Amino acid sequence: MPIQYATFPRTNPQRSPERAVSSAFAASRPQPDATDYLAKLNDAQRAAVEYGIDPAARPGGPLLVIAGAGSGKTSTLAHRVAHLLVKGADPRRVLLLTFSRRAAQDMTRRATRIAAQALGTRADLAQALAWTGTFHSVGARLLREYAELIGLSPVFTINDREDCADLIHVVRHELGLSVKSRRFPTKATCLAIYSRAVNTGAPLARVLDDAFPWCREWEAELRALFAAYVAAKQSQNVLDYDDLLLYWARMAAEPAIAADLAGRFDHILVDEYQDTNRLQASILFAMKPQGHGLTVVGDDAQSIYSFRGATVRNILDFPTQFEPNAHRVTLERNYRSTAPILAASNAVIGLAAERFTKDLWTDRACAQRPRLVTVAGELEQARYVVERVLEARETGMKLKAQAVLFRAAHHSAALELELARRNVPFVKFGGLRFLDASHVKDVLAVLRWAQNPRDRVAGFRVVQLLPGVGPATAARVLDDVTATHDAAAALDAFEPPARASADWAPFVELMADVCGARTPWPAEFEQVRRWYEPHLERNHEDASTRQADVLQMESLAATYASRERFLTELTLDPPDATSDESGVPLVDEDYLILSTIHSAKGQEWRNVFVLNGVDGCIPSDLGTGSQEEIDEERRLLYVAMTRAKEDLHIVVPQRFYVHNQAQNGDRHVWASRTRFIPASLLPLFDAQAWPTVAPLTAPTATGLAAAAKARIDIAAQLKTMWD
Repeated sequence: MPIQYATFPRTNPQRSPERAVSSAFAASRPQPDATDYLAKLNDAQRAAVEYGIDPAARPGGPLLVIAGAGSGKTSTLAHRVAHLLVKGADPRRVLLLTFSRRAAQDMTRRATRIAAQALGTRADLAQALAWTGTFHSVGARLLREYAELIGLSPVFTINDREDCADLIHVVRHELGLSVKSRRFPTKATCLAIYSRAVNTGAPLARVLDDAFPWCREWEAELRALFAAYVAAKQSQNVLDYDDLLLYWARMAAEPAIAADLAGRFDHILVDEYQDTNRLQASILFAMKPQGHGLTVVGDDAQSIYSFRGATVRNILDFPTQFEPNAHRVTLERNYRSTAPILAASNAVIGLAAERFTKDLWTDRACAQRPRLVTVAGELEQARYVVERVLEARETGMKLKAQAVLFRAAHHSAALELELARRNVPFVKFGGLRFLDASHVKDVLAVLRWAQNPRDRVAGFRVVQLLPGVGPATAARVLDDVTATHDAAAALDAFEPPARASADWAPFVELMADVCGARTPWPAEFEQVRRWYEPHLERNHEDASTRQADVLQMESLAATYASRERFLTELTLDPPDATSDESGVPLVDEDYLILSTIHSAKGQEWRNVFVLNGVDGCIPSDLGTGSQEEIDEERRLLYVAMTRAKEDLHIVVPQRFYVHNQAQNGDRHVWASRTRFIPASLLPLFDAQAWPTVAPLTAPTATGLAAAAKARIDIAAQLKTMWD
């Protein structure tokens, strides 16, 4: 369904005070005596920081910074932001886009600290540098300002992924798609297809062909489902993650709004540009069509998130999107890894079909090459890793300084058992997110329903917290709320089931208070938490542990100025989970890190082990359908290798267990070393077998024939054991 735009007035009544150019800020700033704050940068970093910044001229042309792994990317970008401020840029007209809230906060702290020291001022530059955050969080802020001009209510709420899947499930059921004679795709699959189509901008048919071929037969039904899903969101005044980018992109492409939107910012800086999707790139080009003031930083060799809709083409094609081409600076000096690790990593990525040419280098000399370790199978792989980890620990290397990386989460199963057997504490990254914990979703649903009584997903969850209230009763309650447009009044007039009668009056009183904002924020959160605690005790055996999460969330809520801002930020970029995932061990201050390669990007450890360095795992069997997929699998190995600072072990089991094979089922298979380390690269590695015995070989036809001729009847032997 297309977005309906209202007429854009000459003067925007929603204009924020932050949008005015602060001439007073620029006039009062002292001029630094020298550029000492840039002295620690190397030549390439300094070139990236200083390019196109001239106080006497308009912002320079587009800049692409290719930042190799460990090359000081974050420091370079922070210094460029600081340099802008020092040279007179209004911080309120600087937009800094990152891919996590934590990264935005860290970048803001660094940049404002550098600028404040250079300027010799105590001014709160971090407060002035207000437009920093993720694409989604910035998009949410802009949509609230322009909401009434684009057919939205400013009090819209944002559904997280699980809520979106629930809403799709409701629509799916209403359309009769859940009772097909042949099984229709699940709600999670439907949402994944919808999200992929929105973020890539590809036609639904192509999305199905490329990523969901088993769903091709349902194209017409999926198209109807997605249209109904969009209509349901609009009727309930809710947006999903993808809407935050989609509406922003449509706004930026609308001439009546585009000039005002683009004119808000003199400088736009984007971190991790290789992880952007087509929709995010379209937003940037719409806001800065000539590229003036646009800086993107990233590394094509670390583009590994195509499953989220990201495309490496964004960064590869960026220079040629402008006339003249964007200026390019390459950061090649690595501050993380030893020279042998970089030599091997450069060689692996150097065989990619297409890339920006760069060769990481360092002055950290070392004699130890990366180890390429052949083991018999997964059990031996687990034992090798544990023994080497404990050996390093005995030399003084903490467990937390070591990490085991793998392509898929189930690859660490044997290792986890061995670690438990040897009593080695570990943390595995990639568990349940904070917002996916049921008790957290309960509390947030109360706040979201109070914020937007038309949000049926939130209301459906809240009403069923009461004893005796099931889906049918909850649906009747929500119908009454929709009809009256007054949640508190509708609840007060509703006749509850007998089992809920004792809890109904307190519930109605709570909703009247939070819907009417009678209790100021953040005291309102405490009121919701006190109401929820008895229901938490009734519904969960581990209520005390879960209550700690709710209390943690209450303290977090106190750091936000309003309920709306709290809900938006927490939904878009939640903190880590605590009680509902494995988490940090409570009894050990030191622990080994286990992580998928995707979750490890941006991290570093002294000692790194890469499991299953074999074809079928790296690259995955599912990632070899095209050259683009193979190149991304190569980049995954490169990312894993460049996490290591001192020691790198790539373990190659000769036999491993494969799961979910459509034709042959779960089974052991014989493996060969990953194709990304061909024989020509072996001199860059220390190839060894563990343990130091003759390597395991696959059974030969001759050997099997001999065994058949011998006819060794072990079963018969066992029968005579107790004679």
